[in-house]
Amino acid sequence: MQIYAFAFTVALIVAYFLTPHIKDIAIKAGALDAPDARKVHTSPIPRMGGLAIYMGFLVAVLASLHISHEIAGLLVGGTVILIVGIVDDLKHLSAKTKLLGQIAAALVLVVFDVRIEWLTNPFGDMIYLEYFSIPLTVLWVVGLTNTVNLIDGLDGLAAGVSTIASITILLVALQQNFWTVAIMTAALAGSALGFLQHNFNPAKIFMGDTGSMFLGYMLAAVSILGTVKSAATIALVVPIVALGLPIMDTAFAIIRRYTNGRPIFKPDKGHLHHRLLEMGLTQKQAVLLMYTISGCLGLSAIALTEVNKGYGALIILLLLGLAFFGARKVGVLKDTGSVESN
Repeated sequence: MQIYAFAFTVALIVAYFLTPHIKDIAIKAGALDAPDARKVHTSPIPRMGGLAIYMGFLVAVLASLHISHEIAGLLVGGTVILIVGIVDDLKHLSAKTKLLGQIAAALVLVVFDVRIEWLTNPFGDMIYLEYFSIPLTVLWVVGLTNTVNLIDGLDGLAAGVSTIASITILLVALQQNFWTVAIMTAALAGSALGFLQHNFNPAKIFMGDTGSMFLGYMLAAVSILGTVKSAATIALVVPIVALGLPIMDTAFAIIRRYTNGRPIFKPDKGHLHHRLLEMGLTQKQAVLLMYTISGCLGLSAIALTEVNKGYGALIILLLLGLAFFGARKVGVLKDTGSVESN
């Protein structure tokens, strides 16, 4: 068995069998997600299921890899973001406090020398970031962490999209023979998929911020590892395209709220999954449609690594055009009014 397949299998098994026990712990701890005006579930559901994802990933990585300085940084940083998520699932942290926790977790990577140090200049030599390396690294990690966090609105959505994104990065890493990234993304995909068996509609447990922030953080961090081996622009573009659905949904939410004079961080019911439900789709249908879109974006991300820069730019422009056309048709740019969140 290839080592990345071993990591995937170990992570899947651990996450799958551990999730019911995490569910019992969450219930005893009072980590329950109560329904409100913005959420689609109608009864309290235990959350904090991200602990199972974390444990599946951790066991698989420890069993599959020699722990180098950089990998230790990812594991320490992932543990920090996990703790922030656990506290938020239990105590409901303010947005400011949660952001500070995300920044602290991102800075752990910097301390362990896991950072974006250069980008490929499409018109010439490499661009060395120097003093901009740290802020760009923090912005990248915090941005992807929140992107996955914000899409966690339907049963199985964040886990499924993260699985697809992880497999996309895994396949690109295998193309480039970068085994560390391949093994870590295989472990991430396995743990998310193992948890998904309990999280797909009707969900028995939610991953909570514990899981969604951990998945977003690790996807961002593993992508930074990829910049060491390959062209940094490609290494960062792949996860951006693979996570294009939640990224564009977040971008459209910011545009929607700003143009309608509403606070950018004020939750509303204008996200894509809300719109799909309003159009008459069931939760399962909406999630499966979003899986399909994410899968197509994953294939596009892989294609970007195989074409020249000109064709790559055309693919990205085409994807952006389709995204804006779809957003207008579905209505994610329309004002929906703000709702209070827990």
